[in-house]
Amino acid sequence: MQTSTHAPEHSQLSLFEAFLAQPVLPGLKVREPAGEYFEPDLFSELTLRGASGPCHSLLAPVLRELSEEDDTRWLTLIAPPASLTQAWLRHAGLNRERILLLQPRTGQSALHLAAEALRLGRSHTVVSWLGSLNASARQLLIRSASAGNAQSLNIRIG
Repeated sequence: MQTSTHAPEHSQLSLFEAFLAQPVLPGLKVREPAGEYFEPDLFSELTLRGASGPCHSLLAPVLRELSEEDDTRWLTLIAPPASLTQAWLRHAGLNRERILLLQPRTGQSALHLAAEALRLGRSHTVVSWLGSLNASARQLLIRSASAGNAQSLNIRIG
């Protein structure tokens, strides 16, 4: 009779699950546009490509972590896509008591609303969906973030 000793089986996380289990922002890689002054502590961009469902699944842990910051200031979302509803925020586990959702008024651009929210300093992070930004738009957000001691995160989906 043969006896065999079995080592306890360890569950193995997939690469995707392992990535999500790690804190997202501290290790977030920020690309520096060539030839531009870039302040990674003030401005970051995250580009997501593909169908909205998987993109939202990747975005959820980033926003969840930001909504749980120790900073008492707001996490402000500027002009989020219509698919980021209150129900989605709740389902994603975000602390909705610490989130402001802002849409630009008639005649106001989302860029200038984001810059103003950053400059006022009432938000620790201002997340915007501004698409591709030119150098002057980036500089505006960086200067505004510096003035308000905040961080700007631009999400590019497409």
